[in-house]
Amino acid sequence: MIQRDTDTPEQVLKFAPKEKHQTRTAPLDDAGQAIVAQIRTAAGLAKEDCDRAMSLAHKLSMELRAAEDRTHQMVTEVQHWRDRAVRAEQWLRTIQDEIEEKLLVRRSFTAAEEAALR
Repeated sequence: MIQRDTDTPEQVLKFAPKEKHQTRTAPLDDAGQAIVAQIRTAAGLAKEDCDRAMSLAHKLSMELRAAEDRTHQMVTEVQHWRDRAVRAEQWLRTIQDEIEEKLLVRRSFTAAEEAALR
């Protein structure tokens, strides 16, 4: 019988895992842990990209909303100035009609009167 430092029976030692088996699983565990670490790193980078994209989308959405508001305001102003231009044209036509009716007709009448007087 082989003498050992411990009092473990020889039958128990036969079933004990050998170093060879432990060495084979260590690279497998290392590879698995490396893959999990890469997945976590990729997930972290993807989350950062997503956060950055969401932030940019929010910023652009706010800018778009401001541009839409400004466009609406400008459309309202354009309509206001068109209405004023239409009213001004109406007044100009009214003034022109008054001038033609009151001043030009009188001149014609006055010219006719002058002809009759001669």
